[in-house]
Amino acid sequence: MASAGKSQWKTFQRFAENLVVNTAPRLVRHVQTSQVVLRELQHAVKITANVIAAAAPPPPAAITEGRPVTSASTPTAHRARKVVYAPDLDGRADPGEIVWTWVVYEDDPTRGKDRPVLVVGRERSVLLGLMLSSQEHHAADPDWVGIGAGDWDYEGRASWVRLDRVLDVPEEGIRREGAVLGRETFDVVAARLRAEYSWR
Repeated sequence: MASAGKSQWKTFQRFAENLVVNTAPRLVRHVQTSQVVLRELQHAVKITANVIAAAAPPPPAAITEGRPVTSASTPTAHRARKVVYAPDLDGRADPGEIVWTWVVYEDDPTRGKDRPVLVVGRERSVLLGLMLSSQEHHAADPDWVGIGAGDWDYEGRASWVRLDRVLDVPEEGIRREGAVLGRETFDVVAARLRAEYSWR
């Protein structure tokens, strides 16, 4: 009986020694390594979050306060009328002039962009305008017509006019008169409006 107790004691002693000499240091090293790994992971997550924040799109541009915005657009044929070239830089926008106004995005009316618009008509204090863009991919789009470069673009880029949608531009929403479109170029736009969108 005493020898069985001694044997159990020896087994326990060997277990305790193994625990203290071998297992405990390995466990401590494992815990330390885990803490290092955890710190590295936290650091990596922080860097990733910073990279994502830097690459994220800017917050939506707020619609300009204190000035009416151009938010309504209609298929061009629905606004068909006589188109006349009559620019006169007198502070009142006329057909043939390019003006700047805040235009809301079709797919997100809470956002928009200050952009040039070719005036092609008027209904009392509302101007009828065609949107301009300097995006070259419009060159191949049948709903757009090229008008070349002009003073409306401070970088001197070529522009295209969108023909299939007419914008209602509140006259008091104009930021500035941009330029006068040359008569020959305006006539190209007018000819397309007459031939394809029932204007006269």
